[in-house]
Amino acid sequence: MKLVGVFQAMPKPLRLVLMAAGAFVLGAPLTAVSARADFRVCNGTQSLVGVAIGYRTEAGWTTEGWWRIPATTCKSIIEGPLASRYYYVYAEDADGRSRWAGQINLCIAENEFKITGRQDCLKRGYQRMGFREYDTGEQASWMVQLTEAPRNESGNE
Repeated sequence: MKLVGVFQAMPKPLRLVLMAAGAFVLGAPLTAVSARADFRVCNGTQSLVGVAIGYRTEAGWTTEGWWRIPATTCKSIIEGPLASRYYYVYAEDADGRSRWAGQINLCIAENEFKITGRQDCLKRGYQRMGFREYDTGEQASWMVQLTEAPRNESGNE
C-alpha cells in the first residue's frame, strides 16, 4: 500500500491533526542555531580522559588542567572566541593505557592546576610533559578529536 493510501485510510480527525502539524512545521521559520566559538575536545574512546591545555597570553605561557571528559563526549575547554593561533593539548586516559602528547614541553600538576610559565617545572614542584601543538589558523573555534590508537592484531605494538 502506498503512503498516500495509508494516509487516506486513517480516520478523518487523525488526518486533520497530522495535516495541521505538517502545516505548522512547514510554516515555521527556519532559525539558524548560533555557532559557539570555543576550543572543544571530543573523546572518541571508551575510557574517561583527562585533558590539559597550554596557550600563550601577553603575560606568557599558561597551562591548565584537568578537564575530565567521559567516553564518547565533548567538552569546551576554552569558552568564547579563541584569542591565540596556537594551542597545546596533553591528554591521558584514566586506565593509563593511552596518552596524547607531543613535543612542546609544558608544566602540569597531578591535581587541578593553572600554571604560569614553562621553565623549571620540576624546580617549581610541577611535572614536565610534552604537549601537542594545534595551529588553529586564527579560527574563532577549534575542535580536537581524541581517538584510540589502532591495535596490531599480532599483539606487537
